[in-house]
Amino acid sequence: MQVTRRRRVETGGLLRRTIRHRIPLVTAGTTAVVMAAAGTGIGYASTQQFGTDQVGQITDKGQVVSGDQYIAPYGDRLVIDNGKIMSSAVSPDGTHLAASITDGGLAMSIVDIKNWKVQQLVGNSASANLRIKGNDVGQEGPTYSPDGKQLWLGQTDGYTKFTVNPDGTVANPTFISIPADGPKHALVAQPVFSADGSTVYSAVNGQNRVVAIDTATGAIKQSWAVGNAPRSMVEVGNKLYVSNEGGRPAQPGDTTMNSYNTQVPANPVTGATTTGTVSVIDLANPAAPVGSIDVGLHPTAVYAKNGAVFVTNTATNDVSVIDTANGKVVQTIATQPWPEASVGYEPDAVTLTDDGHLLVTLGRANAVAVYRYTNPLEPVSYVGLLPTDYFPAEITTVGDEVVVSNTRGIDARRPTTNGGYGTHDTTSSLTHFKLPDDKTIRQQTDKVFQQNGWTNNSVQLATSNGNKKPVPVPKKLGDPSTIEHVFLIVKENRTYDQVLGDLPQGNGDPSLAQFGENVTPNQHALAQQFGLYDNTYDVGTNSAEGHNWLMQADNPEYTESSAGEYLRSYDTEDDALGHQRTGFIWTGAQAAGKTVRNFGEFQQFLTKPSDASWQNLYCDSKNMAATGQNTAYPLVSSSPIPSLNDVSVPGFPKFDTSIPDIYRYEIWKQDFEKNGPANLNMFWLSSDHTGGPASPAAQVADNDLATGKIVDEISHSPYWKNSAIFIVEDDSQAGLDHIDGHRAPIQIISPWAQHGTVDSHYYSQITMIRTIEQILGIRPMNQKDSAATPMAAAFTDKPDFTPFNAVPNRTSLTDGLKTPPACGVDTPAPQNINAAPAPSATVPADKRQLAAQWADWQSQQRLTGPDAVPDFANPAQMNHLTWYQTHGWTQPYPGEDKIYAPAEVPGAYIPSSESDG
Repeated sequence: MQVTRRRRVETGGLLRRTIRHRIPLVTAGTTAVVMAAAGTGIGYASTQQFGTDQVGQITDKGQVVSGDQYIAPYGDRLVIDNGKIMSSAVSPDGTHLAASITDGGLAMSIVDIKNWKVQQLVGNSASANLRIKGNDVGQEGPTYSPDGKQLWLGQTDGYTKFTVNPDGTVANPTFISIPADGPKHALVAQPVFSADGSTVYSAVNGQNRVVAIDTATGAIKQSWAVGNAPRSMVEVGNKLYVSNEGGRPAQPGDTTMNSYNTQVPANPVTGATTTGTVSVIDLANPAAPVGSIDVGLHPTAVYAKNGAVFVTNTATNDVSVIDTANGKVVQTIATQPWPEASVGYEPDAVTLTDDGHLLVTLGRANAVAVYRYTNPLEPVSYVGLLPTDYFPAEITTVGDEVVVSNTRGIDARRPTTNGGYGTHDTTSSLTHFKLPDDKTIRQQTDKVFQQNGWTNNSVQLATSNGNKKPVPVPKKLGDPSTIEHVFLIVKENRTYDQVLGDLPQGNGDPSLAQFGENVTPNQHALAQQFGLYDNTYDVGTNSAEGHNWLMQADNPEYTESSAGEYLRSYDTEDDALGHQRTGFIWTGAQAAGKTVRNFGEFQQFLTKPSDASWQNLYCDSKNMAATGQNTAYPLVSSSPIPSLNDVSVPGFPKFDTSIPDIYRYEIWKQDFEKNGPANLNMFWLSSDHTGGPASPAAQVADNDLATGKIVDEISHSPYWKNSAIFIVEDDSQAGLDHIDGHRAPIQIISPWAQHGTVDSHYYSQITMIRTIEQILGIRPMNQKDSAATPMAAAFTDKPDFTPFNAVPNRTSLTDGLKTPPACGVDTPAPQNINAAPAPSATVPADKRQLAAQWADWQSQQRLTGPDAVPDFANPAQMNHLTWYQTHGWTQPYPGEDKIYAPAEVPGAYIPSSESDG
């Protein structure tokens, strides 16, 4: 058990960590609109405030996290080093808090509130004090019985019921099953006890129903059909109020999209849901029709007190107030504190204090919004904001104390090994405080604005561009740019140190460089020619989050809260609940009058000929390159989102590690030479994920060569003079980094990019997307990219039109194949003797039995074929396997003293992407 206690962190005065630089830098009812401007920021400063701060660094503004924010919460903090909190509940006597957790090899943590410490860990791992069948946990719960003697934890197809000991710990786990309905698992959400404790009402999220369960026998006594994706519930009198995150059932004539095998009303352009409802069940008359109340989009938490039900609508960023006397929404409270953006704050929990303060957690703003509340019909008045830790998800009161559960706590800073940090080193935290006076809240409001980079005039629109001189990154959206064609190349899963840690010019750790210059010669050459960025961060923990951050400039609350049980959806291309209502970067480009072309990004489906093996596609790519002929193995990728399908090249394959990236390059090249580029061109090059037929080094080399060839082709074309290429990882979860697990390699390649420099400014995926928006005149999608500062320092107004010449691969692309391709094995160029040699796929004799166990494990991880799933493999295991393979099966994983079999890997009980990526 690893728990750290930190107290009164809101007062500042913390130690500042210095940064070492090796090279000089380049520098329905009444609507209450109550959240007007606060804070005193300077226009257009935005997140430039980070300077060269690094993630994990403590500054006088707070600790830097990977999401373009500082954190310094109000009150006392308890860091829980056992993964993310998905949901939590306080015991009836107010002495304990039960939190469902994920990404740390556990399912639940019991916290002694009075003594402010973790008391018990529950889950399916060696670190658990109490073992249960699995670590899968739903979006909501756990829930205590009214007498505090039972605790129910929601899991995939039912609940684990515990008895609660007098000391607050739990015991005697018993599983209460709710069977799957064909392909629809129960995916239970919040349970609610009847007043006498004899019945549990369960929101069966995966089956769009609510059931009544006999607490003594576990038998289902009653079932009601409700709206789509029921999530939270509250009982008021004889009625159950149920939030339906996917809104009402579809009706004839509705435009719909899929969400877990249900067609839900959705926008045909954004693919986002268009309805939100609260179902009302009459428990006094169970046979009565279920009522429905329209609320905002993505209703999540429901809370009842003093004749009102409060509903947080995470997508419309407001709170619906339902008067229980008449069953109508009588007030809608805006939770949009910054005038520059109306969405992206993601209210996700709510409570009402006895003295009349309504408190709403804003998950993506790391804040609690405070209002003064009288009754349902009287409009609230806005008081201000209090800062929290990273992504607050639950809020409650215990006496005169407010307790907040923060999903990501202090970010991925859990102490695991001395080898470095990984994105799955996630933490969570609890904070508690007495609600301060209004003056203090106003002071803390300014602090929240500063921590989020919310400043005036962050998004400035051009009024006229007729006589303005083009610059690479205009200050105003719509002003002319010297760049007309943007290429966004998304790769898979690598940290900065894994790829570029061997470059002495940057802040790298060579001991962690698994894929150095002899594996990635093109990325190294690009860094030398166009610049090295050694302080840039991917926000997400995994692919489900990372592609959202790049396509939506956010990981919507639905995906954030699904991390404990990804069965409903992992990559959310095929789930309307994962799409924000303001659309994607490609819909924003289209709205700005720009053209878009997509090569694999956010594609969900793939059909391929049965003989389209890696080997055959490798040979086919060589034939296409030599003859200019079309592919002999036509593949078809597609997306359920119509606006994306309209701009996608169907022959460019989606994620599948049994397809070489040089094949993807040839498909793109033929399209590029025939049709030219669009204004926005999106790519998914995924071979560096590894796990396919060739060795990890071979797959990363394949990815590197394809990247170099794409840049070479563009830079020798007529479009080079007004192009910019952005290369980014979707996430950095596949290895370690000595600064932070979120630190990842990026590259900015353009005649207008700075050349030959080291840039150590704090950048992130969000600032990269904002830069693309600024260049193409795309309106920011939410408060995250609205607050982000464009990467203007990475560009120059004095272009260098020197093209890039791709470097031949120095690692054989066919290394590690069990069956060589018919066209022959690849013969690489000589390696640079001054760089670390490329890894070999040869397994020492004494490790062959161990390697065979890993090969069997790998074969079950859905890494290849049409049904390949990014990150299906357990991340701890996948990272260990890649390390062993790239170190000749001779070196233990950093911080460990032996080479493990798959089942022995520390952290191996972290759920796979069926329940966590």
